[in-house]
Amino acid sequence: MPERFADDGYEVMGVGKIFHGQGNQVFAEVGSYGGGMGGFGPSPEKKISQPHGHPLWDWGAFPDRDEEMPDYRVANWAIERLENDYDKPFFLAVGFWRPHVPMFAPQTWFDLHPRSKVKLPAVIKNDNDDISRYAWDLTNLKHVSPTHKWVKEAGQWEHAVQSYLASTSFVDHQLGRVLAALEKSKHRDNTIVVLFADHGFHLGEKERWAKRTLWEDGTRIPLIVVDPARKGGQISTKPAELIDIFPTLLALNGLRSDANQEGQSLVPLLDNPQQSDWKNPAITSFGPGNHAVRTERYRYIHYNDGSEEFYDHANDQHEWHNLLSPGKTLPNGLAETIEKHRGQLPKKEHALLPGNSTGHSAFQAAEANRKDR
Repeated sequence: MPERFADDGYEVMGVGKIFHGQGNQVFAEVGSYGGGMGGFGPSPEKKISQPHGHPLWDWGAFPDRDEEMPDYRVANWAIERLENDYDKPFFLAVGFWRPHVPMFAPQTWFDLHPRSKVKLPAVIKNDNDDISRYAWDLTNLKHVSPTHKWVKEAGQWEHAVQSYLASTSFVDHQLGRVLAALEKSKHRDNTIVVLFADHGFHLGEKERWAKRTLWEDGTRIPLIVVDPARKGGQISTKPAELIDIFPTLLALNGLRSDANQEGQSLVPLLDNPQQSDWKNPAITSFGPGNHAVRTERYRYIHYNDGSEEFYDHANDQHEWHNLLSPGKTLPNGLAETIEKHRGQLPKKEHALLPGNSTGHSAFQAAEANRKDR
């Protein structure tokens, strides 16, 4: 996307966490990149809350001042760019690091969320009893996040949720600083803003912490598009995907479409948020054979061992009741709906991409267990 906008004559700029690692250098190649500004940020000499495990998995009040946080510097860099004049249109990508592990933020942001008033996620006992062994393996084996059992037994659940809330409030403020600068600038009336996250996050739901699941908590994100030329404050319940952002921005800026893009322009939903003929599902994958299909009302999950899950969000927003659990009787009329969701699965599987991330380890461990059974 930055390369395409540069080719179309835009001043391209980026800062912070947009792509992983060296991928951010594309901004330096086609425009300017402000750097990572310190990455995940400063760390205390000793871990605060989780003494064992991965160095990034920790939470608590740290450091003392906002100015020590990378996201503060990311916001500053973006604000400086918004104060400049440009002789051509600009594309500015602002990548904040929080909320992310380590869930650190200065004490000020913890004070907004007293631990005694923290509301824990809604959970039920034995939530995972109606999922397959493979589904459990994929989301638990070889993961670097703490187990939910440890978090509870260590008395850290409220504190971890508080830390996530504090991190979110902190980064909301940094975003607010950038948007306030845009409002004060001469660019305010002709700048399109897209706000999104890269994945969801479990805070104990499904007895899980972190990302890397095909459930709602691991995949759903905020996606907000603000176009000064269109009515604001509208809400759409239609499914959308991150791959829809590229074609949407091309359309909103009157640029030539790209036939190689698999996403759909969201402009029809900006014009009519509840458009009745919007039939595009949101599909998430976790390695070959593991896919979730999210439509407006339902989530269907298919795993590489053939096991399935199906949730009706009209009656089960927490995904507590897998309607395709073995031995369960389907409600009347759902068989055809489930078959339509099965029809949305990818027809071809791409081989597992190279790498050694936690996701690779989890997928390979789940596959190994599947083949041993």
